[in-house]
Amino acid sequence: MTTPARDKGRDVPDAELAVLGVLWDKGPCTIRQLTDLLYPDGSDVYYATVQKLLERLEDKGHVARDRSAHAHRFTALTDRDTLIGDRLRGVAEKLTGGLLAPLLTHLVKAETLSSDERRALRALIDDLDRKNQPKK
Repeated sequence: MTTPARDKGRDVPDAELAVLGVLWDKGPCTIRQLTDLLYPDGSDVYYATVQKLLERLEDKGHVARDRSAHAHRFTALTDRDTLIGDRLRGVAEKLTGGLLAPLLTHLVKAETLSSDERRALRALIDDLDRKNQPKK
């Protein structure tokens, strides 16, 4: 089964993901700030690269541009959790016919989870079970 065309248009390659990562961590930034954070030892050539990545992200609806000042500021519109969910659904679609359980089971078995992570996972599952119980 293939991914719908609108999802392909919103796909975020690694270079764009790096830009989003900075916006998630630092908040709104100018192109210069992003360039300096992504390429601290780089030349001005990287400014144009970051500018192009931001244009692509803006076209896909992942970032917004504030044009109110001379130096435009960019803000992430797509949050990290949403993008993680989209990516996991895409992987599940490709590998397991869209089923998330086999993918999640593999991740839990393959990774060594700390006791805090296991506790948080159990609490999440318990919370989901409570929310999905029929109302009496």
